[in-house]
Amino acid sequence: MLKKIDHIGIAVRSIAEARKFYEQVLGLVCEHQETVESQRVKTAFFTVGEVHIELLEPTHDDSPIAVFLDKKGEGVHHIAYQCDNIDKQLLQAADQGCALIHEKPIPGAGDKDVAFLHPKSSFGVLTEFCCPRK
Repeated sequence: MLKKIDHIGIAVRSIAEARKFYEQVLGLVCEHQETVESQRVKTAFFTVGEVHIELLEPTHDDSPIAVFLDKKGEGVHHIAYQCDNIDKQLLQAADQGCALIHEKPIPGAGDKDVAFLHPKSSFGVLTEFCCPRK
């Protein structure tokens, strides 16, 4: 079962540059930064209410975020939904005909397991399921 919107992922070319906007203009505080090797991305997290903003900077030229930036430029990359059971969410989505990018969860930022649905199955929005790593 989905619990809430966990975060909104925003693709940026430089976290250092983007942080200036989020910190100086919006007054937010960067709470956590980490590199997620499995996704070849560097992340930075800010919180607004109960939702996190996740900045995503590619660490390799062929990473999914680098490909996104080349095609679409900087901006909203995905919406992540926190769930109780990521495997069950994936099965439910697949049973309803959604194309899965990940059939099994992979390690994500913030000690979470993550999996994505293809945006062609979710009206153009890259959709992520996430839950605390077991």
